[in-house]
Parts: sequence; C-alpha cells; structure tokens
Amino acid sequence: MTSSRVLLTGVALLLGASLLQAQSASIAATATVVTPITVTGTAPLAFGTVFQGVNRTIAFSDLTSGRFTLTGNAASQVALTFTLPATLSSGANTLPINTYDVRVNGTNVTAGATALVVTSGVPVNSNFVGGNLFVFVGGRVQPAVAQAQGSYTGSIVLAAAYTGL
Repeated sequence: MTSSRVLLTGVALLLGASLLQAQSASIAATATVVTPITVTGTAPLAFGTVFQGVNRTIAFSDLTSGRFTLTGNAASQVALTFTLPATLSSGANTLPINTYDVRVNGTNVTAGATALVVTSGVPVNSNFVGGNLFVFVGGRVQPAVAQAQGSYTGSIVLAAAYTGL
C-alpha cells in the first residue's frame, strides 16, 4: 500500500469517527408562578319585599342584583363553580328560586356583560380581563299563594380556579 493510500484511509477513518461522535445541547427550564385568585362577594342578591303568589324577578343589571369581584392573572382562563340554592329559607319554610341569570364582564359595569349558562356545581369557563372579572347574579323567586310570612335567606357561593390556559 502506498503512503498516499494510507494517508487517505487514515483521513477517511478520522472523518467517519468524528461523524459518529455523540452530539448534545441544552435548553432552559422556566416557570412563572402567578398570584392566586381572590373572590369577593360585593353585593347580595336582594329580592326585597315579595308578595304571596307574585313572582319577583331581579335582573342581573338591577341595583339589587348579586355581585362578585374576582382578581387574578391578566388574560388567564378561570373555571367558575357556583352553588346556587333552589330555595331560600325562613325557619322550616322555603321560598323557591326558579331562575338565575348570571353574567360576567371584565369591567364593573353590566353593559356588555356576557351571559353564562350556569348549573349549580358544574364549572363554567371565563377569562380575566386585565386581571379582573366581575360577576352579576339575577334571579326570580316564586312565592306560593299561601307563602308563610318571614325573612328568607340563602347563600350563593362562587368558587374560582385557574384552568391552566
């Protein structure tokens, strides 16, 4: 074998060996932790004086509608889970609530609020706008013709959690 052939064979083996060497790279692992969601009940759903046998409706936009204020990470999706009572109670007496009207908005105004289809205990998604979400709750009570006199109360509960989106 000639020296040039040996030299070429050596170069070929060297090039082949460098092509077979392992390659590696690295990437950064990052995470940003956001502030927790805060939920504040800011106004009760107040039906006021109700008469026997006469339904009383409070629209989501009425001054006596229920209201919640939520703050959280801007533009994040949030799952809202409501506990909506089917009745209000006064001792052993109950007063049915047969309708709820729930709306959300990124600003604290009812104009332009988006309707939510809400079922008690079932999460529904919405989005923070600039880190805020305002929830307006209307409803209708349906007193019986012989509804017992009294002050009736119940609790509407709103739980909120980030969805990760």
